[in-house]
Amino acid sequence: MVNYQSDVVIVGGGLAGIIAAIELLSQNKKVTIIDRDTEANFGGLAKWSFGGMFFANSKLQRQRGIKDSVDLAMQDWFSYAEFEKNESWGKKWAEQYIHLSTPHGYDWLMKKGISFFPVVNWAERGLFVPGNSVPRFHIVWGTGWELTYKMIATLKSHPKFDNLRLIFDHRVNEVISENNTIKGVRGTTEKDQLPFEAKAEIVIVATGGINGSIERVRANWDKKAFGEPPKTILNGAHPFAIGDLHDATDAINGNVVNLEKQWNYAAGIRHHKPRKKDHGLSLVPCKSALWLNYQGKRFGPTPLVTSFDGRYLVEQICQEPVKYSWQVLNYKIALKEFAISGSESNELVREKKFLQFIYQTLVTGNKKLVNEVIEHCEDVIIADTVEELVRKMNDLTGEGHVQLNNVQDAISKYDGQIDRGVAYHNDPQLRLITHARQYRGDKSRTCKYQKIVDNKAMPLIAIREFVLSRKSLGGIQTNLKGEVLTKPNLQGQQQAINGLYAIGEAAGFGGGGMHGKRSLEGTFLGGCLITARVAAAAINGKTLS
Repeated sequence: MVNYQSDVVIVGGGLAGIIAAIELLSQNKKVTIIDRDTEANFGGLAKWSFGGMFFANSKLQRQRGIKDSVDLAMQDWFSYAEFEKNESWGKKWAEQYIHLSTPHGYDWLMKKGISFFPVVNWAERGLFVPGNSVPRFHIVWGTGWELTYKMIATLKSHPKFDNLRLIFDHRVNEVISENNTIKGVRGTTEKDQLPFEAKAEIVIVATGGINGSIERVRANWDKKAFGEPPKTILNGAHPFAIGDLHDATDAINGNVVNLEKQWNYAAGIRHHKPRKKDHGLSLVPCKSALWLNYQGKRFGPTPLVTSFDGRYLVEQICQEPVKYSWQVLNYKIALKEFAISGSESNELVREKKFLQFIYQTLVTGNKKLVNEVIEHCEDVIIADTVEELVRKMNDLTGEGHVQLNNVQDAISKYDGQIDRGVAYHNDPQLRLITHARQYRGDKSRTCKYQKIVDNKAMPLIAIREFVLSRKSLGGIQTNLKGEVLTKPNLQGQQQAINGLYAIGEAAGFGGGGMHGKRSLEGTFLGGCLITARVAAAAINGKTLS
């Protein structure tokens, strides 16, 4: 048995764990970070993210003339979340996050040397349920890659860095508790399966959610909302975010809630260079593409269009007997609109090459990315005619589901609307495109009423898209200090487990589920940041305000 000793043990070396460690070192605490992954992967999933963060009434918003406020953000959040009537801590954490997000998120990051892309993106603006009234998606200039490595550099250059122990390739599977008081954690090494203990009076769980395990995604699938889970679910989460510490917390009477609430994405394609089983990439679906079901029928009467309600997209696809979908577009649309979320596929933003990025956005389009997926991704096919495209779609699946007349009907009706002119556009998708193009952040990345069959825009492209597992909106329930709460007793009462905290996705980004049913986006990285800072302050006997 190998033994470690410190004041605080943080289980998980992702963004939340790193930020918590930075704050605790500043309190002169002796800190141990234990991570199951290798040292080369220190930083977790955040470094692969695009780096979007939700802030309300930030300096950047005000500079861009965006009129936001805490009250407006609160209104939007609670509308979009559609919290259950009995939800308590999730609501409280939503309020706390909104109040703290800008002074203790945006402003804190700026002081740490993080900057943001000058245009605020407008995600999840709502469809049938009102969402973001204004743009709030602040993109870290350099993506999640820059954010993560800046935080790692801040950690390693900390004046009290000698008080930190970093332990990799260790899997924690037990929290040591005696009389409702924490004593540390136990686990085994990854390579040799040797047992170890890390003793501490305070343990912080920062291990992410459960969505890295497709088996657990299926086991906790919300069948009432989505029916049976799809046959194929791609993995867009961290491979070690599988709920080990959720189980360990449950074993000592900690309350784990809302695991059926997940933020999965509708447009996943297979990674052509996978780093894990069923590795998927999350597309930013093209607004000008036609979104079709497995038979080639256009979804409707309300068509599927991105940036309005991500949950609705997944709901509609999962109501079909066969639960994957197609987007049909052409090369011109792809050059203007095709994107993959994350740092890996956004090289110019990741490397902070501003002028090249602007030139690519306004002039050339992302030819490199589009051509790469056409050449290497099995879910992307091209053709010169609709007939050839449908034949290749059926060849890809081997199921023969796609009907030529369905695809031809969808394309001809859509293209016919465009041919008749803007004054006669009566297609809901075209109206949503008009709305999107009124905001400059979308106008530069959205085609102006582009037909699908257009000799000047060929070839045609079809993209097979699967549901992609991504984030757990539920998790370990905590109070507003980040302290883990016990399961309710017969009287419904709970108490904090002395010395145990949960932060980031492990805590459902706050309280075991501060998002309710839906995320306004940017609240995942933001939730990691705010929960980490709140918990570290509470350990020091203080509160953020």
